[in-house]
Formats: sequence, structure tokens, C-alpha cells
Amino acid sequence: MQLTRLICGVNRKLEQAMEAHLRPVGLSIEQYRILEALDEHDGMSMGELAARVFVDSPTLTKIIDKMVASSDVYRAPDAKDRRKVLIFRSNKGKEIFLTLQGLSTKAQQDVMNILGHKEAADLSNLLSEVFQKLDQ
Repeated sequence: MQLTRLICGVNRKLEQAMEAHLRPVGLSIEQYRILEALDEHDGMSMGELAARVFVDSPTLTKIIDKMVASSDVYRAPDAKDRRKVLIFRSNKGKEIFLTLQGLSTKAQQDVMNILGHKEAADLSNLLSEVFQKLDQ
């Protein structure tokens, strides 16, 4: 099987496993990744957030609009540059993420259980190298 197809297939299987846990709380995988990114750094610009969660700006705007409507996140002007809007987790968004926080860790652990620690670390290093070189 072609490498790019394998990478897409593995990603899809991991996302499907995560979606089974997200569906009951009404979140998509993209919404979860947004909450996860904001957990690491609350108050990101739309551009920063789009890069972190691998979605284009128009798609991110639609997702953020939905998350604002459901009170998972909110927009606020940047104190340093009032023309810039930052995205923050609401208390509700923080609570939701706390209940789901282990999903990414579990997905990573599942891969480690399949490959073993060394092989998973090697795979991570190889994928990181490809990612960085494609980003240049």
C-alpha cells in the first residue's frame, strides 16, 4: 500500500476511535483538537489556531462560530493589538476538555502498544522529520 494512503488510513482509524468518545458530548474531532490546543496555550489567534489543528482559516471560522454558539470558547480582542481577535476556552470548554483529556494520550498509548516504545518513538521522529521538511 502507498505510504501516503497508509498514513491517512492510520489517522482515520485513530480519529474514529476518538470520535466514539466525542460523539456523546457533541464534539467533532476538530472541536476536540481546538480545545486541546487551547489547553496548551489559551488565547490564540485564528491563524495560530488554524496551524495547530491543521484546518484552513475558512473552516476554522465556521467551527469557532459553532463553538462560540455552544459556549465552548469565546473571542476577545488582543490586549496588545485590538485589531486582532484571540480565541479562549470558556469554563464549559475547560470542563468538557477535562472529562476527555486522556483521549490523545490513549490514542498514542494504543500505537505504542502495537509497535512498542522504541518503534513508536522512531515512527514519531520520522514523521516529525517529514512534517518539518514538507513545511519548508
